[in-house]
Amino acid sequence: MDYSIETLPLEKLLCDCLIVGVYQDQQLSPTATALNAQTSGLIDKVIKRGDITGKNAETILLNALPDSNIDRILLVGLGKKDNITAKNYRAALTAAANSLKKSAIKTVVCTLAETDVVDSNWQWKSRQIVEVFNDAAYQYTAHKTNKEIDCKLEALRIHVPVDQSDAANKGLTQGLAIAKGVALAKHLGDSPGNVCTPTFLAEQAQAIGTQSSKLSINIVEEAEMQALGMGSFLAVSRGSRQPAKLICINYQGGEKNAKPIVLIGKGLTFDAGGISLKPGLGMDEMKYDMCGGAAVLGTLQAAAEMNLPLNIIGLVPSSENMPDGDANKPGDILTSMSGKTIEVLNTDAEGRLILCDTLTYAERFNPEVVIDLATLTGAVLVALGRVPSGLLGNDDALCNDLIAAGNTAIDSLWRLPLWEEYQEQLKSNFADLANIGGKDAGTITAACFLANFAENFRWAHLDIAGTAWRTGPAKGATGRPVPLLCQYLINRASA
Repeated sequence: MDYSIETLPLEKLLCDCLIVGVYQDQQLSPTATALNAQTSGLIDKVIKRGDITGKNAETILLNALPDSNIDRILLVGLGKKDNITAKNYRAALTAAANSLKKSAIKTVVCTLAETDVVDSNWQWKSRQIVEVFNDAAYQYTAHKTNKEIDCKLEALRIHVPVDQSDAANKGLTQGLAIAKGVALAKHLGDSPGNVCTPTFLAEQAQAIGTQSSKLSINIVEEAEMQALGMGSFLAVSRGSRQPAKLICINYQGGEKNAKPIVLIGKGLTFDAGGISLKPGLGMDEMKYDMCGGAAVLGTLQAAAEMNLPLNIIGLVPSSENMPDGDANKPGDILTSMSGKTIEVLNTDAEGRLILCDTLTYAERFNPEVVIDLATLTGAVLVALGRVPSGLLGNDDALCNDLIAAGNTAIDSLWRLPLWEEYQEQLKSNFADLANIGGKDAGTITAACFLANFAENFRWAHLDIAGTAWRTGPAKGATGRPVPLLCQYLINRASA
């Protein structure tokens, strides 16, 4: 879909549909007020009939406009005028996008950027329009014989006053970059495990590397991992016929000697659980166990497109976790790259085994901060559901910055404790630590395990197992937390 900023006055607009906001207290937005006057009070009549109350995320499509150069109006409920939050605004945009995406409408002008949203500006509002509409239009058709796309929208113009066009264009630029990053993460996540292998992920990273002169790609192969002493990482791939890859993306947008921000994304392209085999029901969704890695690729692509003045390293440890005669077994003891030994009590707790060696590898970059993201534990879904991602870390300032970025991006986090007492659950009689801590506090003990390998830098861990994909009839990757990470990087660049 093509996106642009529109500054023409209402009477000169030509489009298949105009998206207009109405408030819950029966007040009209500025555009709705002008349009109401042009159409002999049509919008007032619709509201008085009770066809729309203005409640947040309500919509109604008016198909016939007498004596107008606009074919249709989509009225969108915004909620109470004086208390429209960022979440309300996103909900209204989502409702608008969903109501239009299966229609025959091809060209749209959206006037919702004029909405007064608490603690927001024209740049942010314009960015949200692009992100929401692009997300709604996404459809995975790579392996369908009928590749017809449900969404017929071809062009969306964001209507803003002339004096706000510069801010809106900045939002448009950011929104396009983030939306493309989200779409990439969703596409990779939705790809089946027989296509999206560690080698395939490495190839996607190399393709991203061609998009900017500031990007360089290095793929660490298993032989080099062996030389580095990555015994924990390599143990996971032993049961697979697909060779493991450590994908390294280097974006040099900042000063040469500036410390980089390191993003690490778990890239398990399929997780059968290994010898500790998962139940068959729902195992198909374990193709999504690489969504952390997909989000890192999407974020690095977006950062390069936004030309952020930062140095960023993306690391994606990628493997499969399969049952095999050579697979690692419960009771095995592994030696990690750090030298710490690990007793494997459950081979299905494999994500932390590839992440711990990658955290040690990250030290060579002398990072400013390290943020890892992983579909790590089912326990986070029990604790937090599918609304926020879990956050744990060893640095309050970093965690607070991430929470603030999540609030701005509407890609929320909730912080859980990382207290020393939980380390007791990881004690082993036979190794330095065990790879699981029992049934209690599973998300926390998984992060506590990783904390043992993040002692030399500021570090945060995002558990995205509840937010990286949807299940049921709407099954599919969400692209989270690409918006959150991009907002964090935008904030860092602004600072």
